[in-house]
Amino acid sequence: MAYPGKRYRAASAQRKAERVYDVREAVELLGHFPKAKFDETVSVTLRLGIDAKQSDQTVRGAMSLPHGIGKELRVVAFAEGAKAEEARVAGAVFVGAGDLAEKISGGWTDFDVAVATPDMMKHVGKLGKVLGPQGKMPSPKAGTVTLDIASAVREFKAGKIEFRNDAGGNLAAPMGKRSFTREKLAENIEAFMNHVHGLKPAHSKGQFVLKGCIAPTHGPGIAIKVS
Repeated sequence: MAYPGKRYRAASAQRKAERVYDVREAVELLGHFPKAKFDETVSVTLRLGIDAKQSDQTVRGAMSLPHGIGKELRVVAFAEGAKAEEARVAGAVFVGAGDLAEKISGGWTDFDVAVATPDMMKHVGKLGKVLGPQGKMPSPKAGTVTLDIASAVREFKAGKIEFRNDAGGNLAAPMGKRSFTREKLAENIEAFMNHVHGLKPAHSKGQFVLKGCIAPTHGPGIAIKVS
């Protein structure tokens, strides 16, 4: 059986496990946790009141946080002609069509986000089994299938996040780095929470966001108020 390390136990001792904190109180508390040897990512996880087995209750989207996530993402683009050149200029690490699809089918997935123009879905559609499980499948709802390919590349490269609930009805997303000021972290979390509250599926009944917590990469979670 694995046991929590000394640093994890020290962090856990600073929080009250039964308490639900305001977002800004939680961020303040997290700032006092012992730090790791690297700049940890701070993530938020929400428990949603949806039936994840129902496709019409899927919660999925993308958004640019007020202060980014502290990381430049590697973006590939499915595009041809003038749109391909726009994607290259915007900073895509690889641009292609059928050739890019073949490269990915062969096992290359060294990128964070894939974007595509609508006419490229004939190539992208064949990659569901490869990109789907990794959460990299382009989708109009996530803003990764668009005619404005240049803007999509720039936004995702700068840290625009995609999110989708898992099979258990949970939603998780990165909110930034521990090196962020507490004000910036809190504003990112609050913006994300406000955005998610507006995504309640029409067929979801009752309370939409049930519980939430924030946590650093190697630290304990802190329960936050979700109203």
